[in-house]
Amino acid sequence: MYNSAAIASASYQKPHRRGKHKIFIGMAPGVGKTYRMLEEGHALKQDGVDVVIGLLETHAREETALKAEGLELIPRKQVNCRGVMLREMDTEAILKRAPQLVLVDELAHTNVPGSQWDKRYQDVEQILEAGIDVYSTVNIQHLESLNDLVHRISGVVVRERIPDRIIDEADEIVVVDVTPEMLQERLQEGKIYAPEKIDQALQNFFRRSNLIALRELALREIADNIEEESVSTGQNLHCNIQERILVCISTYPNSIQLLRRGARIANQMNGRLFVLFVAPAGKFLSKPETLHIETCKRLCQEFEGEFVRRESSDIVSAIADISDQERITQIVLGETRRSRFRLLLKGSIVQRLMRELPQVDLHIISNNQPA
Repeated sequence: MYNSAAIASASYQKPHRRGKHKIFIGMAPGVGKTYRMLEEGHALKQDGVDVVIGLLETHAREETALKAEGLELIPRKQVNCRGVMLREMDTEAILKRAPQLVLVDELAHTNVPGSQWDKRYQDVEQILEAGIDVYSTVNIQHLESLNDLVHRISGVVVRERIPDRIIDEADEIVVVDVTPEMLQERLQEGKIYAPEKIDQALQNFFRRSNLIALRELALREIADNIEEESVSTGQNLHCNIQERILVCISTYPNSIQLLRRGARIANQMNGRLFVLFVAPAGKFLSKPETLHIETCKRLCQEFEGEFVRRESSDIVSAIADISDQERITQIVLGETRRSRFRLLLKGSIVQRLMRELPQVDLHIISNNQPA
């Protein structure tokens, strides 16, 4: 005879908990990401959390090495690479030790050939799957989607990169920020690189113009992260940190003028540009109209905007749907061509949009205004 209580007990399994991932991100080496991570590790240890260091790179920085004292360090493992013994993070030892929190430096690091994983972020994912929380560090230039942009800014090809999803899936992102002037000062004081490397660094990657651009990238990344979180939690869709400008074009020639004006607004506000064409439902465009819309699409691409085409018999509803979907903050429209009778009968598009999207700013551009 079966014991139902024993069966229930045997079949019950504790729900699996994935570890939480907190990433400390900065604009460049030396901003203090590792130091900040160690500070928070000490604070949590004082609160009774079981914290260990899985991997620490001090780069001979005395302040960082001193801050690590008092935290348990998991020794690195030896990996044989073509007859040479190299050291890597010992993920197996971390999993066996099973702390509540592990600190892992340099998330974008490429592991020694022969390691279980090619990249350190993959080790971190394995640790997270085991239910262990991870704090890690990374610089903004290691993000895959920013690789080409970082190269244009700094002239440096970043070889070690992480997928964007690692940032997107993180439970918390902390930007460790300092001014470019302060970072250059730290570099000159020998707190980042050895003395013989300082002048070369100042003339290349650590030029003030580079640091300003990289700092903006880091701050924008956290801004976008906050926006995405607000959407996923159902907060106000139009309360964005970065402006999002939607230009509504048609088959009329003044659409080129509208697009250029919207691109200037987006550029001045450092915002994202979207261009929307609502095609009448069930109606084919003439050849000149098709060519006109294709011209608008190419111009949108030149302005690094996103072109959206929808088919609908209700222009206002289509604009409102796209505005909600893309979290638009400003809309650029052309002056209406409707007759007074049609305005009285059906109402103004502008008035309807103001009712549908009360938190979105509308720009009405005159048809006679020069581009």
